[in-house]
Amino acid sequence: MHPFVAEFVGTFMLVLFGNGVVANVLLAKTKGYDAGWLVIAAGWGIAVFIGALCCNDVTGAHINPAVTVAMTLEGQLDLVSAGGYIVAQMIGACLGAVLVYVFYRQHFLVTEDADSKLACFCTAPAIRSLPQAFFCEAIGTFALILPIFLMVDPSLVQGEEPFKLGLGSIGFLPVGLLVFGIGLSLGGTTGYAINPARDLGPRLAHAILPIKGKRDSDWSYSWVPVAGPITGAVLAVAAHRILQLI
Repeated sequence: MHPFVAEFVGTFMLVLFGNGVVANVLLAKTKGYDAGWLVIAAGWGIAVFIGALCCNDVTGAHINPAVTVAMTLEGQLDLVSAGGYIVAQMIGACLGAVLVYVFYRQHFLVTEDADSKLACFCTAPAIRSLPQAFFCEAIGTFALILPIFLMVDPSLVQGEEPFKLGLGSIGFLPVGLLVFGIGLSLGGTTGYAINPARDLGPRLAHAILPIKGKRDSDWSYSWVPVAGPITGAVLAVAAHRILQLI
């Protein structure tokens, strides 16, 4: 499988399962309606595990532009390849969100809350303070990427081939648990996008799709789940390099 195709497939599966659990909890008359934050956080952890398994053997499973930026800064990717990864991730995330909408279409029709419909696609702050939301997204992504670096041999991160956690199918279980933990501990402020493609791709889908009773796609906030995670990725790379010197 071509690396770009692998990143597309992995991110598509990530959003299908991740946004799918949000839809199951928030949309009216689903079997999972009102199941709560714990179910959403667990669902996203599983979504990361599944998405990563789909492309780990090809790319090391970025499925997140913030991870791609971090790997590029660590010398794992050239700029052309990094750009291809990010485009593939964006397309995969957008199409994954479209499939979630088609899958839950009848429940979108009977749901009256436009904010809940938007939440099935992208994130929003619980308290609308954009600087604070930016900070939270940056720290949440930092808390994702630095532990991933520390889970592997430093020589793999800095090598010529994409690093892989290995251990067969269980290799990405720690990353899934990490995302689960971020959701439980750090997700309550912004909904923890911690992934620009996961937020921006589905937000574009929300804007385009003919969803009955939808609100605007909150473009005034859309830069936060993009710039915050990228900043967090840069901070994680800097912290990792410092730790390597100590």
